[in-house]
Amino acid sequence: MTMTQLIENQSRGGGEEAEEELSNESKQLLLSLPKEKGWRTNHLYWFQNFWCQAKEIQAIISCQRHFQAQDSDIILTIIPKFGTTWLKALAFAIVNRKRFGPKNHPLLTSNPHDLVPFLEYKVYANYNHVPDLSSSTRSCNPRLFGTHVPYASLPDSVKKSGNNNNDSGCRVVYLCRNPFDTFISVWHFLMRARPASLGPLSMQEAFDMYCRGVIGYGPYWDHMLGYWKESIERPHKVLFLMYEDMKEDTGFYVRKLAEFLGYPFSLEEEREGVAEEISRLCSFQSLKELEVNKTGK
Repeated sequence: MTMTQLIENQSRGGGEEAEEELSNESKQLLLSLPKEKGWRTNHLYWFQNFWCQAKEIQAIISCQRHFQAQDSDIILTIIPKFGTTWLKALAFAIVNRKRFGPKNHPLLTSNPHDLVPFLEYKVYANYNHVPDLSSSTRSCNPRLFGTHVPYASLPDSVKKSGNNNNDSGCRVVYLCRNPFDTFISVWHFLMRARPASLGPLSMQEAFDMYCRGVIGYGPYWDHMLGYWKESIERPHKVLFLMYEDMKEDTGFYVRKLAEFLGYPFSLEEEREGVAEEISRLCSFQSLKELEVNKTGK
């Protein structure tokens, strides 16, 4: 059972309409927050020193209150359109490589976002129901989660253990990308998602908002620097990767990622070319051609 299946099983009966509403607590909070025009919603709100949408705020607060990290957990942190799907696929394939072969691999039939759920978009998206993740230890070990939030807004249990204030064993991987390239990706993605009722958003206006940091989880520089500083101070805890470097030498960084996550390749796996096999399975071309990644939301 994947983590997403566990969450969905626990959440059945919650009702789709309830998930679309905000709690009274969230509504009151929004009244006190600075806001700007949004890209695909009416507004973005300045919350915990970054910009995000109303429902994201509600889910992030729920995650901060309830998520209890385990030492074996892996948290993949990426700004939207920085290579989220690719990083999720690579991490899932690396830690599960002894469970699945190339012919029965879940990545062939499931989208990486279903295999590695977002904390704010999936796990804690329904404020009426907080999932019990304690039962997931045996069926989903290690647990992999994705998030877009800055380091400072990660749950305390991810950053430190609750008992003696020492680092928890939970590992954090951050993927950074050239923000100039990302603007083009963000622009095309969000303009397809922007409701017609909001009217047009010119590229010039969007670029101005982007440069000022008024974008989901921005300002981007603050976001990137937060994780970079943590990776320097605690390299055993936070791994900082560059998208461009990974594209240039995917095999090298697949090995580096595996080492950091505690799943290094054995000599036998190196002789069998397992790292290269994972690189091919998770390549842009391979993921793009799979039917599961062509349909659905």
